Amino acid sequence: MPEPTKKEENEVLAPAPAPPPEEPNKEKEAGTAPVKEPNKEKEAGTAPAKEPNKEKEAGTAPAKEPNKEKEAGTSPGKDEEDASPPGGLPPGLGSRALERKDSEWSIGESPAGEEQDKQNANSQLSILFVEKPQGGTVKVGENITFIAKVKAEDLLRKPTVKWFKGKWMDLASKAGKHLQLKETFERHSRVYTFEMQIIKAKENYAGNYRCEVTYKDKFDSCSFDLEVLESTGTTPNIDIRSAFKRSGEGQDDAGELDFSGLLKRREVKPQEEQPEVDVWELLKNAKPSEYEKIAFQYGITDLRGMLRRLKRMRRVEKKSAAFARILDPAYQVDKGGRVRFVVELADPKLEVKWYKNGQEIRPSTKYIFEHKGCERIMFINNCVLTDDSEYYVTAGDEKCSTELFVREPPVMVTKQLEDTKAYCGERVELECEVSEDDANVKWFKNGEEIIPGPKSRYHIRVEGKKHILIIDGATKADSAEYSVMTTGGQSSAKLSVDLKPLKILTPLTDQTVNLGKEICLKCEVSENITGKWTKNGLPVQETDHLKIVHKGRIHKLVIANALVEDEGDYVFTPDDYSVTLPAKVHVVDPPKINLDGLDADNTVTVIAGNKLRLEIPISGEPPPKALWSRADKAIMEGSGRIRSENYPDSTTLVIDIAEKDDSGVYHINLKNEAGEAHASIKIKVVDIPDPPVAPNVTDVGDDWCIMTWDPPLYDGGSPILGYFIERKKKQSSRWMRLNFDLCKETIFEPKKMIEGVAYEVRIFAVNAVGISKPSMPSKPFVPLAVTSPPTLLTVDSVTDTTVTMKWRPPDQIGAAGLDGYVLEYCFEGTDDWIAANTELIEKTKFTITGLPTDSRIYVRVKAVNAAGASEPKYYSQPILVKEIIEAPKIRIPRHLKQTYIRRVGEAINLVIPFQGKPRPELIWTKDGAPIDKNQINIRNSETDTIVFIRKAERSHSGKYDLQVKVEKFVETASIDIRVIDRPGPPQLVKIEDVWGENVALSWTPPRDDGNTAITGYTIQKADKKSMEWFTVIEHYHRTSATITELVIGNEYYFRVFAENMCGLSEDATMTKESAVIAKDGKIYKNPVYEDFDFTEAPMFTQPLVNTYAVAGYNATLNCSVRGNPKPKITWMKNKVVIKDDPRYRMFSNQGVCTLEIRKPSPYDGGTYCCKAVNDLGTVEIECKLEVKVLEAGQGVE
Repeated sequence: MPEPTKKEENEVLAPAPAPPPEEPNKEKEAGTAPVKEPNKEKEAGTAPAKEPNKEKEAGTAPAKEPNKEKEAGTSPGKDEEDASPPGGLPPGLGSRALERKDSEWSIGESPAGEEQDKQNANSQLSILFVEKPQGGTVKVGENITFIAKVKAEDLLRKPTVKWFKGKWMDLASKAGKHLQLKETFERHSRVYTFEMQIIKAKENYAGNYRCEVTYKDKFDSCSFDLEVLESTGTTPNIDIRSAFKRSGEGQDDAGELDFSGLLKRREVKPQEEQPEVDVWELLKNAKPSEYEKIAFQYGITDLRGMLRRLKRMRRVEKKSAAFARILDPAYQVDKGGRVRFVVELADPKLEVKWYKNGQEIRPSTKYIFEHKGCERIMFINNCVLTDDSEYYVTAGDEKCSTELFVREPPVMVTKQLEDTKAYCGERVELECEVSEDDANVKWFKNGEEIIPGPKSRYHIRVEGKKHILIIDGATKADSAEYSVMTTGGQSSAKLSVDLKPLKILTPLTDQTVNLGKEICLKCEVSENITGKWTKNGLPVQETDHLKIVHKGRIHKLVIANALVEDEGDYVFTPDDYSVTLPAKVHVVDPPKINLDGLDADNTVTVIAGNKLRLEIPISGEPPPKALWSRADKAIMEGSGRIRSENYPDSTTLVIDIAEKDDSGVYHINLKNEAGEAHASIKIKVVDIPDPPVAPNVTDVGDDWCIMTWDPPLYDGGSPILGYFIERKKKQSSRWMRLNFDLCKETIFEPKKMIEGVAYEVRIFAVNAVGISKPSMPSKPFVPLAVTSPPTLLTVDSVTDTTVTMKWRPPDQIGAAGLDGYVLEYCFEGTDDWIAANTELIEKTKFTITGLPTDSRIYVRVKAVNAAGASEPKYYSQPILVKEIIEAPKIRIPRHLKQTYIRRVGEAINLVIPFQGKPRPELIWTKDGAPIDKNQINIRNSETDTIVFIRKAERSHSGKYDLQVKVEKFVETASIDIRVIDRPGPPQLVKIEDVWGENVALSWTPPRDDGNTAITGYTIQKADKKSMEWFTVIEHYHRTSATITELVIGNEYYFRVFAENMCGLSEDATMTKESAVIAKDGKIYKNPVYEDFDFTEAPMFTQPLVNTYAVAGYNATLNCSVRGNPKPKITWMKNKVVIKDDPRYRMFSNQGVCTLEIRKPSPYDGGTYCCKAVNDLGTVEIECKLEVKVLEAGQGVE
């Protein structure tokens, strides 16, 4: 059971039975308000005293005036539900007995006199307060709280509240041990609550208090009185010295009296079952001195309310002329039972009518009437909780009344809740069964009661004895322990909610919406989960204007009437997920009572800027609800510029600072239970007209122009009389009026302008009210003539359906500039010119599409600027629409003319451009066989073909041939691709000889060279003791080597790695035997070596290759040669030695010979020869050089 809050001064001494649901037709008494949660009832220290007439209610004292009673030291506000409920009820009396507020049961009612009228008047005149603090009474040593509430709907920030005692004492500086100030804000109702609590009141606290609230230029205040009464209670026989002990020195409460010793704890004992007793009969027959004793014995905490009802009962007990015996004051019956009401008439001829809550009861199977002599009997069968009400019977002009209390037996839980697991977004149902149909059952989550509502995700479904708690769209926050509680038992279970993987089924889409139209942002995700909407990074709050809909997996944000303020970036973020769904909303603005006192056509005229307050009298019973609307859009009550104010006898339309957009027909709809009424009022706002739209300059001359414009969208409610025109130079800020007499037309010709100077013009509209604001300036224009015709109109390309034309800009453009071109064509034999482009184009090239094949067309082009179109430029002859066959041509990139080398595992991506029309047919082969497309990907386009290998293998090496075919024309090209890898290890490593500190090694080359030449070897040694390998020689080119500087006395092993351009071999070949370096004492004989002959005849190691060069771009021929002695290099062209020619440059570096030909021409093509000569011989090598000339517009590969 949840514990009472900290505001309670004393704990409830005994548990109270749960009261039945509230009935809206019953008034509420202070201190007897019904409580929604039986387990959270609060009795603010209202324990009964042991001696009669000596009541002790914590913070509660009887007031001198009935309307100033306080419960638990808290002044009641408008809603009496804040008062403390009774803690318990006597046996045999229903829980409603203390909640009745009918006139026949209460005593000490507030007089409906001048004071009540005064309070009502003050309440209506309040500006900011929605609930004012009320005066109160408190006993010495007890607590009291004063409450003020302020509505925050029209406030942009928190209002300022001050509490005063007397006229000037500000209590904010007195806050501390005996005075506490508190403020809270309720987001749903948007109400600020300000509390002032006086703790342990003293006699000098009595007096007049004042509460002031300010917000900007608004101010409101309220005065109230506090009366402090001297405590009249007696204390038990205890040690008074210990009770009046002082607190320890140095503490916060030093010097204050401590009354805690006077309090005595009392254990809560379980209530024993007692026979049912009619407490009303006991009180009616008891002496006043015994009232408190009876209340204490039967657990009556609200004795004062009981006495008020008893007094009323006694007041109405008077001799009746119509009734010989009246109804009992109250009846009690169990739920499902039968009750019998009996009255005895003095005259049996009188007609009797029975009523329930003011409504006449008709005979039925539930209500049975019997007549026995003078007795009139009414039976109520199968009583339910709704029968708990006030009943009265009338006979002639008299009536007698009673109350029926229906007691509900304890409800037991027959089927317990079960632990449940679910995913986020799923519908969860927790089910239990109880012993009674439609029983009162409360659900709790982690000990806090679940209160379902229209906007709550928690719903409770009752199917007879079965009660089901439904959670729509479960979230991880719903993981908790849920319990159900009845009047006779309870059950609990755990719910575990986990997340599901989220998928976006339908994302949000950007929208462009007209002003006043509906905006509907809709998305769908894979799970039924909640989420948050934000606009421009700020959370979106649901209002009358904006609705957030969550239905299953679909989330919607609906704005019924779009405003400019609704434009922005909207984002939907699902709860517990990091996914966001963005959308942009763009709102565009494209250009709505037959009554006395109004004109015949119900028109009300108001001047723009003035305030309109239109009050329409209305009548009806009950008072009708008035709804103002305009163009199907409701005008709500509030503080908007256009708002409605409703009163019981009138309704008012208020328009602050009327604007032109307020003109239209306004509708009033009156509706109550009796029917509906409708009326319309036309409101006309008279104002100056809107500015016209920016004028359009349609024609420009040397010193003149023609301008046109459209009338303004809004004429201010008065016809347009004419227009004023102004112009200015673009660089100037001084406008000059061109006409002093109103221009009646919407066209005007300004003159006397300076040629070549940019001008702007604008318009003013004039009606009977005045002159409008100026229109936006026109586009700048220059009074100049048109340009000269375009030049060099030529055909760029022709296909079977298109013709592409290109041209050069006009020779003379002028200061007006050039806006673009218009390309037109006509078919041969006709004069109908057709525009090929619907909009101006800035480029000097355009393709005419959709032409029939084999047709002939004429083409012309015009240049357009602000002054108009120039004279056309014609193509001199008709153009045949038919594609021209172009022979194929393959353009091999320069790096592919030599062998293309790639390592194993690297990607090969070769792009080979080609030409040919129509689209050529391409055939690839590898080493004369078709290419396996499972290993090699070939992609072809209209201008190139691509060979792609994701991971190259050595099997991909070979010669690739490309054949490009256009009808009977064929072009071929070849590409050599070599895929290389690391080599294998050498085949055998031997120790040839060992002497001194030296070892001679030899080995044979590896069987696998990795598809490329071996570039060297790496030799390593290892001591036999440690077998740690160390490199002694790297990048060694020969197959034998001598290892020196070995340590004498050690034994060594050797191994050799092969190396090529991919790197070292993965494995090495090790010597089978070891080499032992002998110690001193051994005679070493130097071996005899013969001198090695290093002489060698010239030999080309890299030959010349045939080369294609482009005219005007440098070309180079390369080869490599070796020989000893160094050979002499001579270059020849067509067998003629190249010597002292500045067009050629020759280089030789480390055996690489290069011939550079500067900017060759076709004349430089031919056969080139490189000759190497030394004493041992001569060698020559040749290649062919072809120089190509590029065509116009053709790029360099």
